[in-house]
Amino acid sequence: MRICAEVCQKDNKCCNQKDCRMWIDYNEDLNCAEIAIKKNGNMTLKQVGSRLAISYVRVSQIEKEALNKLQKNSFNK
Repeated sequence: MRICAEVCQKDNKCCNQKDCRMWIDYNEDLNCAEIAIKKNGNMTLKQVGSRLAISYVRVSQIEKEALNKLQKNSFNK
């Protein structure tokens, strides 16, 4: 886990570094995706969607696009 996430978790304070790629607008997880993953483990599409303020259907679409890209890249090697 990143040092900033460890500090936020230790101090139980929300992260204010909005330029961090792990920052999410979700106070329950201290605004950090890494803390959300460590705290909740595997999450449903609805849980991910609520953290990113998008629908679970959109999360599913993004997941499928990412898996397709990974599959295409593995064939090109």
